[in-house]
Amino acid sequence: MTATQQMTQEEQRRSYEEHEGRIRDTIDQIENRIVVFSGKGGVGKTTVAVNLAYALEMRGAQVGLLDADITGPNICKMVGISEPFQGTDRKIFPHDRGGVKVISIAPMLAPGEPVIWRGPLRAKALEQFLTGVEWGELDFLIADLPPGTGDEVLTMTQRTSPQVAVIVTSPQELSLIDSHRAVNMAKKMDIEHIGIVENMSGFICHNCGEEISLFGSGGGARQAKALGVEFLGKIPIDLEVPRCGDAGQPIVLNPEGGPVSEAFVSLASKIGAMLDK
Repeated sequence: MTATQQMTQEEQRRSYEEHEGRIRDTIDQIENRIVVFSGKGGVGKTTVAVNLAYALEMRGAQVGLLDADITGPNICKMVGISEPFQGTDRKIFPHDRGGVKVISIAPMLAPGEPVIWRGPLRAKALEQFLTGVEWGELDFLIADLPPGTGDEVLTMTQRTSPQVAVIVTSPQELSLIDSHRAVNMAKKMDIEHIGIVENMSGFICHNCGEEISLFGSGGGARQAKALGVEFLGKIPIDLEVPRCGDAGQPIVLNPEGGPVSEAFVSLASKIGAMLDK
């Protein structure tokens, strides 16, 4: 081996150690890390992640929200961010939206531009969100992961060592099949606290107040009991949820959010109690 090759290997080793050190430095400043994921798409995972972040902020916590769905980033739309992020040569500064620090790849993309990246490049982008973003000290970092159990989920669970996994499902049997896989992945990743949230659990009529189970109800609670994990509650269907999301205002901040807002506030309280244990 030549001196030049040895030097190259030494430089690579130092670069790797510096990179790992930056990730550790970031994680050391974040007291609690929460990953929000689901076995399949379309169950409202991002809605849960966003509203959970703001419900925790309402409790007085310092909260960061990381959009880890690189190929389908929607968080910025749901919190009303369209302007690009500011930064220096070394650090990117997350947007502070309503007291929550938010980072996403979305403002870096042209409207409608697809992210056609293979897994290693997506993983590198997520690591950049950890090493290259000035998060500061946080009580909670919530990572909204893409559906499934693929690269991004693996990268974020390995890199952030989360204490809590929030698995989002709908009451439908098909969704429960996939959330079962998500729970088992969280167990394999040795995440200490695992909980299931049943989203879209009943439609509450605004005229009579009656609850109509459009997609069924109770499946999340039954699955949590069967799998030995926490049941974190039900989020009812309300037409105001998509309207608020499209308007860039999480429904938990809406004074007229009603039962849905109450459900997210309860979710934040249960996660706080879970961590206090």
